[in-house]
Amino acid sequence: MSGLRGEDEVVGICQDLIRIDTSNFGNNEGPGEREAAEYVARLIDEAGLSPEIHEAAPGRASVVTRMPGKNPSLPALVVHGHLDVVPAQKEDWSVDPFSGEERDGLIWGRGAVDMKDMDAMILAVLRQMRRDDVQPERDLIFGFFADEEAGGDYGASWLVDNKPELFDGATEAISEVGGFSSTIGGKRAYLLQTAEKGISWLRLTAHGRAGHGSHINTDNAVTRLARAVARVGDHTWPIELTDTTREFVGRVTELTGVEFDAENPDTLLAELGTLSRFVGATLQNTANPTLLKSGYKHNVIPGTAEALIDVRTLPGQEESVLEIIRHLAGEGVDVTSDHSDVSLEVPFSGDLVDSMIGALQAEDPGAPVLPYTLSGGTDNKSLSRLGITGYGFAPLQLPDELDFTGMFHGVDERVPTESLKFGTRVLNRLLTTY
Repeated sequence: MSGLRGEDEVVGICQDLIRIDTSNFGNNEGPGEREAAEYVARLIDEAGLSPEIHEAAPGRASVVTRMPGKNPSLPALVVHGHLDVVPAQKEDWSVDPFSGEERDGLIWGRGAVDMKDMDAMILAVLRQMRRDDVQPERDLIFGFFADEEAGGDYGASWLVDNKPELFDGATEAISEVGGFSSTIGGKRAYLLQTAEKGISWLRLTAHGRAGHGSHINTDNAVTRLARAVARVGDHTWPIELTDTTREFVGRVTELTGVEFDAENPDTLLAELGTLSRFVGATLQNTANPTLLKSGYKHNVIPGTAEALIDVRTLPGQEESVLEIIRHLAGEGVDVTSDHSDVSLEVPFSGDLVDSMIGALQAEDPGAPVLPYTLSGGTDNKSLSRLGITGYGFAPLQLPDELDFTGMFHGVDERVPTESLKFGTRVLNRLLTTY
């Protein structure tokens, strides 16, 4: 058995991945994920497994491999991450966002949080298991997907539609944005993601009468759009607790002694510190205008005007929210969907949940583990179409002063090296015993 452990490799793998620019601009114009996929495939091949690279379009590459388990009658587990990252503007950062620089015990760079940290942990554990000649209890399907940051059309969604056999026998999955720590009520706790909101990326198109900018125009598309966008953006969505969020706030009350008040949710949210905005977005539906577009010259009134709205829906409320948006948009404004995907909510119970909690508590004895809802989305949405139940579990023990959740898609992403090593130990325990 080799003396090299996964935690000895994970930092270097994370740095290598960050240094490969896989920016996803959402329009297929980025560098693509092929270089990162080839790097991942090489590490898997070195470990003695057979990686498969699948391209949905030139450069849009994903990697999948399967590690056979001892008991083929057990359902397989999918362990997956995504290789793409959102773009980063170098001038906004303290370091080159694609340098993978180590500073003050942290790895800096785009993807350090979302989610090349987890990719590195998965690879480090896979390689350690092969070096140690450890066979898992069940088949493990490792996936490193393209295009998650733009909905997965060239990644997980494409694989589910075109290569579903890659996931044969799988019933459960783990991926990003769960298993990380935060201080609640003075005690370190871990959040395990058991639900995520639905996505509806909507386009509002207002119609009017084109004409000269000096004329009186009571049928102005820009004015009509502006009013519609203001109504959508100003709409107050009611507080509504899903089963997951109800259990989360109940457990926070146990830790802090602060009761949840739907009329004043900020009282309890204040107990969450840096998590308050992250969790606060899961208490209700949201609809945020993100882009306005119209016209081509100062003195020409255009006949149409467009806006993009990012809508995130609580489980089971996709259609009702869309009806409200249509009503708010009003007459003369078309509401169409550019992209949509389902909300998810899965049980905070069962053998996999017990094993994830056990793996965390083996490294941090007695630490409470809470279920929570993610306001964003993951590739678990795509896998759900195959009947695969997905959880967010990228374990990290984090220092109190680090606003981890605030760095998703933010400036100066960074992750502590000790957190990566902690997560590698936790993930190794889970994958070798579940």
